[in-house]
Amino acid sequence: MNYNLKEWSKKPERLTGGHRMCAGCSAPTIVRTVLRALKTEDHAVIGSATGCLEVSTCLYPYTAWRDSFIHTAFECAAATVSGAQAAYEALKRKNKLNQTCDIKFITFGGDGGTYDIGLQSLSGAMERGHDMVYVCYDNGAYMNTGIQRSSATPTFADTTTSPAGTKVGGKQQPKKDLTSIMVSHNLPYVAQTAPLGNFKDISEKAEKAIYTKGACFLNVIAPCPRGWRYETPKLFEIIKLAVETCIWPLYEVENGKYKINYKPKQKLPIEDFIKPQGRFQHMFKNGNEWMIKQFQEHVDKKWNELCKLEDITNP
Repeated sequence: MNYNLKEWSKKPERLTGGHRMCAGCSAPTIVRTVLRALKTEDHAVIGSATGCLEVSTCLYPYTAWRDSFIHTAFECAAATVSGAQAAYEALKRKNKLNQTCDIKFITFGGDGGTYDIGLQSLSGAMERGHDMVYVCYDNGAYMNTGIQRSSATPTFADTTTSPAGTKVGGKQQPKKDLTSIMVSHNLPYVAQTAPLGNFKDISEKAEKAIYTKGACFLNVIAPCPRGWRYETPKLFEIIKLAVETCIWPLYEVENGKYKINYKPKQKLPIEDFIKPQGRFQHMFKNGNEWMIKQFQEHVDKKWNELCKLEDITNP
C-alpha cells in the first residue's frame, strides 16, 4: 500500500463523534484508524466484547458505529463474529446474497475480553482460520469494572485487586505475551502496533490484516488515563515512551517471518515509561529499586528474544 495521511484522513468516519469514551483514552483512536484501512466501498460487520468500548459506543437505542455492529458477551466476541463470517460464506455459496460490496469481519476486545475471559473463543476462531481480524485494545486491566488486574497487567502495577502495599508491591506476575500466543496459531498475519505517533505503522498493519485471507490478529497498546493514572494530555507521550523503551515493540509476523518495524536508536530506560504513571509510583520509593531493576531485565530479555526471532526467520 502507498500510505498517504492526507488521503486517509479524507476517508469517511465509521465511528462517529459523541461516544462516551473518556478524555485521554486511546481506544477510539484505535478503532477509527483501523476502520479507515477499509476501502471506502467495502462494508464491515463489527463485533465487540463487553467492555469500555462497547458500553460507551452502543447505549440502546443509540450507536456510534456506522457499519453493522454486534454487541456480544465478554467471553465470546470472536466466536460470534466467526459465526457471522461462516454464515456469510454459506450464503455466498448458495447465491443468496445480492452483494454490491465486499464485507469484512472485525472484532474488537479489551485485554479482559481477549487475554483472559475471551481467550478460548479467540483461540478457536483463529485456529479454524475464519476470514476475520481480531483487534485487541490492550489497556492492561479490567478498566470498565473498576481497574482490576488482568493477565495483561504489567509486573508491579498497582490495581484494585493487586494493590501496592507495604508487603506486596502491586501485581507480582509478568504480563502475558498474547502476541506470541497468536503467532503459535500459525496465522498468516499477526502484528503489534500503537495508535499514535506512527499512524503509518498502524494503518498499514490494519490494511494488511483486513485484506489478508484468513484469520489475522492485531494487538494495540491502549493507555487508560483512569487505570494508568496519567494526565490526559500525556497520551501521546505515554505511547511514545512505551515504544522507545521497548516495553511495547512494534513488529509483525507474516507467514512465520518476524519483522521489527521500529528499532530505537537509543533504547530508553523503563523509568521513563513508568514515572509519569500513578500505578507505578511505589516503585520509586526507597527500598524498591529492585523492582525497577527486575522490570528492566525482563524488558531487555523480551527485546533480545524478539531480535533473535527476526534474525532466525529471515536468514
